Amino acid sequence: MLERLAVPVIAAPMAGGASTPKLVAEVGSAGGLGFLAAGLLTVEALAAQLAEVSGLTDQPFGVNLFVPGSQSTVDLSVYRERVAAQAALAGVTPGTPVWDDDSYPAKLELVLAMRVPVVSFTFGLPGADEVRRLHAAGSYVVVTVTTPAEAKQAAQIGADALCVQGLDAGGHRGTLTDDGVSPGGGELLGTLAALRLVAAAVDLPLVAAGGLATGADVAAVVTAGAVAAQLGTAFLLCPEAGTAPGYRMALQEKNRRTALTRAFSGRPARGLVNRFLTENTAHAPAAYPNLHLMTKPIRATGDPELMSLWAGQTYSLIESAPAAEVVRRLDVQARTAIRNAAARFAGE
Repeated sequence: MLERLAVPVIAAPMAGGASTPKLVAEVGSAGGLGFLAAGLLTVEALAAQLAEVSGLTDQPFGVNLFVPGSQSTVDLSVYRERVAAQAALAGVTPGTPVWDDDSYPAKLELVLAMRVPVVSFTFGLPGADEVRRLHAAGSYVVVTVTTPAEAKQAAQIGADALCVQGLDAGGHRGTLTDDGVSPGGGELLGTLAALRLVAAAVDLPLVAAGGLATGADVAAVVTAGAVAAQLGTAFLLCPEAGTAPGYRMALQEKNRRTALTRAFSGRPARGLVNRFLTENTAHAPAAYPNLHLMTKPIRATGDPELMSLWAGQTYSLIESAPAAEVVRRLDVQARTAIRNAAARFAGE
């Protein structure tokens, strides 16, 4: 299915509000594929977004699900004291750091009932029986991986395609397990390295993700073997995206570096460096979604120094434009890059 996209561009699912039904519909209308991010939504909110997308477009679209992990047994009291002190300065109270990652079964049943064209998974593997049920409902199944070893596991459960995420990607790392050792979350491979190594390990269609911002980037991964490029950060400044005002402002300033951190959610993710990230990365334990709930009131202040400003390493290259225009521009740039490269190798 992904091989048949008119434009080999996928708008990545961005949990937390950035991915909206309007963004999904506009990307699809331009020949790409848009994704809803179900990870942090309630079942009711996901149902409402599915209904809205269906009313906006007749083009295929996808839904991404977070696969729940095991409950953390880490003592969070010391980190909560740190967060409480910072929350007090912002005039808010930390949230309760509980494990509430239990809505996955209901969301899965919803996408099955709605026969969503493409269903992707991150943070873990769905069960082989779940993949079979999705296939029976007509869904195309994509699993996010970061290494060849993870790719082999995903192939064994019957995934139709893999989204290969490189270390340069913005947002949460799509590792199947969080080793709790480093913010990188296991073996650290850049996008092209991960793509080529995974291609050598499994015989499945591959989507490349991580640090892709221009049409030349799309051309690079397609010529390296991907059937499509998945971009998230590139769509954050689109008017259709639900990017918060403070988040947009930080992206447009283009003066921050990015770093990996567990400070906001308890799971490794790449974002723009701000005060909260700098002060807490070294102290944050591996405890998702507990830390996500703990820091939620602080992030909700809208202060760019306290928000999770997820972004890929090439975020400074993105521009503000309507989503359909972004897709069309990427398509033109990619075709031009491929033509120029072919002419160069032909000696013209």
